[in-house]
Amino acid sequence: MLALLLASLISWYFIFGKWLAFKAAVRTADRFEDRFWSGGNLSQMYTELTRKDSTPTGMASVFVDGFREYRRLVQPGKARAADILDGVQRAMRVALSREIDYLELHLPFLATVGSTSPYVGLFGTVWGIMNSFRALGSLQQATIAHVAPGIAEALIATAMGLFAAIPAVIAYNRYSSQMERLVTRYEIFMDEFSSIVQRQALAPPPRS
Repeated sequence: MLALLLASLISWYFIFGKWLAFKAAVRTADRFEDRFWSGGNLSQMYTELTRKDSTPTGMASVFVDGFREYRRLVQPGKARAADILDGVQRAMRVALSREIDYLELHLPFLATVGSTSPYVGLFGTVWGIMNSFRALGSLQQATIAHVAPGIAEALIATAMGLFAAIPAVIAYNRYSSQMERLVTRYEIFMDEFSSIVQRQALAPPPRS
């Protein structure tokens, strides 16, 4: 039961931490999209996001990595339009993978607690009931008063297992759904930014 209690406490710590992380990720994505689609200069936005006192995260990180690769490849005569687009998309996919790793952090632990805790609790209950009946064998006359305390104590293990599992399962499902929605937003932005890059790469150079 001590292990179940410890797993429950750790789960609640991760649940609260992930709630803060997803809340911040959604807020950051909203702010970045509002700024990106406001019609401002992308080079200026990139410069501001890459200042020493600024650490881009989430969608902003995807943009920064993609725009950095675009600036590197867009130099006159250095790459074709298709190569520029491919390089930008690769850079954004790498950034997206890092963001997915961050969003998935601690979710496997919640899934493990949610799936195994009921069985651990059930094992503790069965073990406790077996010990209760084994103790009855040494008594000449057994009554419910002799059995009830042991069985009640054994059933606590099942309750502890459910107490640890239910919040973990609910949190895992909720955060997995939130992660899918965020990743979808990132992927949509990547497609839209790729379209912008393609138009810029195919545009004729300005006349001198």
